[in-house]
Amino acid sequence: MSISTLVAAAALAIVTQDQSVLRAAPRDSAQQQTVLSQGDTLEVRGEKQDYLQVYDHRRERAGYVRASQVRRTSLTRAEAPELLAVARFVRDTPGSEAMGIALVAAYIKAAPTQSIDTEPFDILGMLADRLARRASTASKTQEATVAAHIEVAKRYGVVFKDIERDGRVRVCYDGEAFRRVLAMSKDGQQLANAALSITRPECIDPAMLPTARIAVDQWRADVLDRVDTASLPEHIKNRIHARRAGVWASVAFNQARRGESANVAAMRALEELAGVNKAELAEEDQSAYTEAAIRVGAVRWGALASSVAPVQKVVVTTAPGESGQTCVALTDARRTNAKPAAVRCTYGIVWTQSASVNAAGTVVTLAVQPLDAWRELWVFKLGAEGWTADVLPPASSSPDLGYVEFAGWVPGGTHFLAARETRVDGRMRRSFELVRLDTLNTEKKAEEPSSLSTFYRWQDAAWKKQTVSLR
Repeated sequence: MSISTLVAAAALAIVTQDQSVLRAAPRDSAQQQTVLSQGDTLEVRGEKQDYLQVYDHRRERAGYVRASQVRRTSLTRAEAPELLAVARFVRDTPGSEAMGIALVAAYIKAAPTQSIDTEPFDILGMLADRLARRASTASKTQEATVAAHIEVAKRYGVVFKDIERDGRVRVCYDGEAFRRVLAMSKDGQQLANAALSITRPECIDPAMLPTARIAVDQWRADVLDRVDTASLPEHIKNRIHARRAGVWASVAFNQARRGESANVAAMRALEELAGVNKAELAEEDQSAYTEAAIRVGAVRWGALASSVAPVQKVVVTTAPGESGQTCVALTDARRTNAKPAAVRCTYGIVWTQSASVNAAGTVVTLAVQPLDAWRELWVFKLGAEGWTADVLPPASSSPDLGYVEFAGWVPGGTHFLAARETRVDGRMRRSFELVRLDTLNTEKKAEEPSSLSTFYRWQDAAWKKQTVSLR
């Protein structure tokens, strides 16, 4: 039962320790009625020895609990500052989120309405968000405790949602307290905390319909743009820039998928990624920065104007296909009114400005993006029986995050260079590779271009200038 329901009680007790026992009598040997979790609220009905006589409205049980295991409050105005002070302390104490949520609820009930600002909502949001992340990463030995804390938080009106992705369930806070902060606060730090929490990409339902996802991504971009980074510490600025980069990359993808120009959004994504100060990037933010870079890398071609002009000896053009498909056509630039030599259709975005043709005009590479943050490389090859097309994906596993891109032609006509960045099973990988044209298998690879002599020597100058893989 929530604190608002117990307001008529003479005194309340907030449980401060997990595994606190509610007993039938005021002694350790008395029968155990139930086990309490931190954050549980009890109505105090009396006191005997070192025990409080209480009633647990949530479980509809009466009994006795040790006074040392609870914090008493009468929800008076005089107690409000002390309740908020303790909540401030608990905010920075991992594992005490349920108790902190109970303290914030008690403060909001005790304090005069006109004195309540955005701070308690900021604290509440941070506690609920951290509790959700704990629930998502809890080990088997921690699951029971964290589940009890989640249940306590729900009794105070905190809402969590379960997001299933790749066979795993992530618990996410719905962000109601942070939305209040965004509506009321002018404090840069509070706005940054709120914006970063409610725009997490991992808390977007992968089963969401495309039209709904478009609206969510635009809303995320608007929320992040409300944060003025001028007065923020460098590491917080970095978090905002990295998150904006990833969000604007998604906006660019959505626009391109609708047939609109993605130029402005893709440029914004590149600018935000460039705005990250790597010298001040916190260790715990490295993964988020890399994820943002992969998302931006997947749409970076959108920042360049589309071109259908002849590229050496082959022209690459696109035309609408059936049921929303885009069809890619290759034609010989040396012949007028020539029929397409090869046609291949896709539901993905074809970045025609990425087309690259070898000197002999027998191989064409093209960037095609079927999903947000997942870009493949199409390789067209001219053989004895005509043109064939193969697809080189970022990774052989199910799509998560990744892109693979052409990085240069190797003399001899048997190999080309490729750069690849992926996230597979939560692990980020980046490689620079020498790829065989006949099989598209990687023959050699390195984590840095300088470590692979062939790559270092023959990398394409335009690729080197534009790619984000060399950040």
